[in-house]
Amino acid sequence: MFLRCENSLMKLALLWLTCAVAFVLPLSAFADGADEIIKKVEHNLNGNTAVMNLTMVVKTKRAKRTMKMESYSIGNDKSFIKILYPGKDKGITFLKVDNSMWQYVPRIEKTIKIPASMMLQSWMGSDFTNDDLVKESSLSKDYTKKLLDETDEEYMVELLPTEEAAVVWGKIIMGVSKQYYLPTTVHYYDEDDMLIRDLVYTDVQRFGERFYPTTWLMLPKEPQKAGNETIMEISAAVFDEEVSKSYFTKRALKRYSK
Repeated sequence: MFLRCENSLMKLALLWLTCAVAFVLPLSAFADGADEIIKKVEHNLNGNTAVMNLTMVVKTKRAKRTMKMESYSIGNDKSFIKILYPGKDKGITFLKVDNSMWQYVPRIEKTIKIPASMMLQSWMGSDFTNDDLVKESSLSKDYTKKLLDETDEEYMVELLPTEEAAVVWGKIIMGVSKQYYLPTTVHYYDEDDMLIRDLVYTDVQRFGERFYPTTWLMLPKEPQKAGNETIMEISAAVFDEEVSKSYFTKRALKRYSK
């Protein structure tokens, strides 16, 4: 009788200890750490290489316009974008190689170097920035990561810039799908901790062996931009196949603008 009682007490003690440890351990003890989560997100968004056809719809209170483009990229270091539509913008090209970015405007036959100070500027009048389109900053390299919360469906990760990083955001809060390790929502804050915009990723589709969100909705939160939105839709994508290196030279800006 005494032995059975002692065994029961031991079981209760072990159960209490397990619950206590579970209570005090951080979320990351039960799941991928925040660093690993963000590395997976960047890899899944960028791939080793990517070729895409994209449509961008920019809506304001006064107007709505549509752009079509194609993009080529190698990881997070090299990217090339060409505008296909509308006619007045056709042939405009953008190139990013490592930390440098250029734009070629065929109408004036001029190549323009885009300085780092303009990374936060609007890309082609949209709610996306130059940094968004050419992936100048790296989430895995330029930010420290912290796992804020976790549900059955997603992680919530806080990203704060490192001291040496030349980045445009003071803080980023990202929801990450556990199923795909892709972002679901991203909240961007300035250095004063003011929410500047939200980015929502939806319509995940399969392209070869890779899943990818095909609709990106950018919603600015600044009062002067109330009612604005930009929608990016990916209609075709090929990942992890060889991309010609000829796209990633300054000569390509003019060569492929035709």
